[in-house]
Amino acid sequence: MKYLKLGTLITATMLFSACNSANVSKEDLAKKVKMKESLGQALFFDKNLSKNRTMACATCHNPEAAFTDNRDNGVDSMASLGDDGKSLGDRKAPMAAYAMFSPKFHYDEKKKKYIGGQFWDGREATLAGQAGGPPLNPIEMGMPDKKAVVDRLKENAYYVESLKKIYGEDIFKSVDKAYFAMTDSIEKFEMTKEFAPFDSKYDKFLRGEYDLTPLEDLGRSIFFSNNNNSCATCHVLKGEDKKGETFTNYEYHNIGVPENKALRAKNGVKVKDDGLLANPNVNDENQRGKYKVPSLRNVAVTAPYMHNGVFKDLRTVVEFYDKYNNKDRTINPETGKPWDKPEVEETISLEELKAKKQNDRKIDALVAFMKLLTDERYEHLLKK
Repeated sequence: MKYLKLGTLITATMLFSACNSANVSKEDLAKKVKMKESLGQALFFDKNLSKNRTMACATCHNPEAAFTDNRDNGVDSMASLGDDGKSLGDRKAPMAAYAMFSPKFHYDEKKKKYIGGQFWDGREATLAGQAGGPPLNPIEMGMPDKKAVVDRLKENAYYVESLKKIYGEDIFKSVDKAYFAMTDSIEKFEMTKEFAPFDSKYDKFLRGEYDLTPLEDLGRSIFFSNNNNSCATCHVLKGEDKKGETFTNYEYHNIGVPENKALRAKNGVKVKDDGLLANPNVNDENQRGKYKVPSLRNVAVTAPYMHNGVFKDLRTVVEFYDKYNNKDRTINPETGKPWDKPEVEETISLEELKAKKQNDRKIDALVAFMKLLTDERYEHLLKK
């Protein structure tokens, strides 16, 4: 496995603040952060942390596939196969790349909307919280409890030495503390440049290092259009052509995605997915069927699409959006049949979905623009 050179995203200001509060030098703190990153990297790729020792974080977040699960699993990568070799999830594994920028899950009183968090429903506030979920999930890594995971950590001399050196000699006296130390280290690895290089052709365009083609420039213009709503309504946070844009506002919306019948036929799930309402911190029926707006970074190489992987092609996704405003856009190009009904109809964000209808050339342009958001290391995947 080849890795990019690791580089922390922690700023000098954060380091200085932490040094003052802990009365340690910047050099010592930076060294400890590097140790956490290295430990987190080892943990991220360790299959021994699953029940049958077949599955690691990297299994569902493959660094060679933009940190998504590109295994076929008999369902064309629509969902992930568990450590037991038979369990199938009901949602597509979210991309771990750029996930570090999602704010902690919270309710924005001004917007009257839920924001941020990890997973499609934001049920974990932080990356560390997210990292702690799969090892204990019976249809994912399948470990029975935290103690079982910590016991696996103790099998590895490097883990034992590193955890004691970073978190204290008594770290293993508490299962909860040892488990958190594991997830904290994985979080620090996921906050390195490995996961967010910002080196796509779009980033190079912003730096004056790449010239857009006419089709890409048209797509960019449509994407950021201020006429009514546009893609930017939900997929831009900082503003048009701003450096460091992750192409999501981290809000939750129901866009009327249909049930993935092919996946449900394989995994046996019979109930509707509640989306945001499945988050234990949410008790509002108006949130049923809503999902976190995903980043469009690497979107062209992370098919299939939507929370349940129901669409195979990026162009289909754009046509799906256009059907809300274009009365002629009645057929799903992947099935040759009318679009299926939404899985949850009552909470669709119809106001946000209002936009100008698009013709085929404009849809081609939007797809061309979104291909520009592919990290340099994944550009070869565009050819596939």
